[in-house]
Amino acid sequence: PKDATPAQQDSAIQAWFEPGEIHYSSQPDTLHLPGHEIPRDLKKVDLPQYYRENFFSASTLYHPELDGGRNGVAGDPVPYAIHNDHIITGILICSFLLIMFALSRISSFMINQAKHFLYMPKVEQEYTETGTEVKFQLGFSVITSLYYALLFYFYATRRIADTFILSSEYAILGIYFGTMVGYFVIKGLLYTIVNNVFFSPKKNLQFLGTLLFIVAIEGVCLFPLVLLLAYFQFSMQNAIIYCIFILTLAKLLTFYKSYTIFFKQNRLFLQNILYFCALEMVPLVMIWSGLVGITYILKVNY
Repeated sequence: PKDATPAQQDSAIQAWFEPGEIHYSSQPDTLHLPGHEIPRDLKKVDLPQYYRENFFSASTLYHPELDGGRNGVAGDPVPYAIHNDHIITGILICSFLLIMFALSRISSFMINQAKHFLYMPKVEQEYTETGTEVKFQLGFSVITSLYYALLFYFYATRRIADTFILSSEYAILGIYFGTMVGYFVIKGLLYTIVNNVFFSPKKNLQFLGTLLFIVAIEGVCLFPLVLLLAYFQFSMQNAIIYCIFILTLAKLLTFYKSYTIFFKQNRLFLQNILYFCALEMVPLVMIWSGLVGITYILKVNY
């Protein structure tokens, strides 16, 4: 019965089960090498251990509890590619959705900014951007930093090195992304410090708003290039030309707005060139040199 105790179960088994006597073969073992003596009987207790062990004693074929590994020769591992990375793909999809959501919320503001971008104000204008518009533009700036980090990663893996001392590609992308975020933060701080010393707070806020708008547009323009490089094997040479065109256009717009906001009333064109070179071109050269230097530090030297 199901409620029987272990002792009752043992008694039932002993009552119905009769073990038979084991009869081992008395014939000699002939499966030994010719010319050698007959092997010792392994059932003897006093047999030395080296008689019990043989070449196949530790073989996984005779011991299923041991991990046998893989058979054959391992092939070359599949190289890492962005288009096979689900995490990067998810980040790109999320960034695209964020861009679409932001444009739907501040589309009228962006269109108005684009219409009046080339307008030269005769007097100082009030800073009229709302907190929501500023937050969305800051989000655009973070996305732009991410796209620049991905673009430089594509450039580094194709033109500088494809093997790094860091085993995780996410760590390398994180370093590039952190460097780009630091570049935009430091540049914004430098603009704030210099402009507060030489110009009025209204002009400073107006120019910082213009910078946020330009950086946001950069991110929107770079998104197609990131997709082409990640999923369609776009030519790196064409990508460099496209990226240089976007950067050149952004710097020209920044140069124009710095002149119209700060220097137009006094006709100080030379001072605007010095201002632009010190706060735009020098940080740009430094960020490029820094990213290249970081890549050479991280790459594996054979």
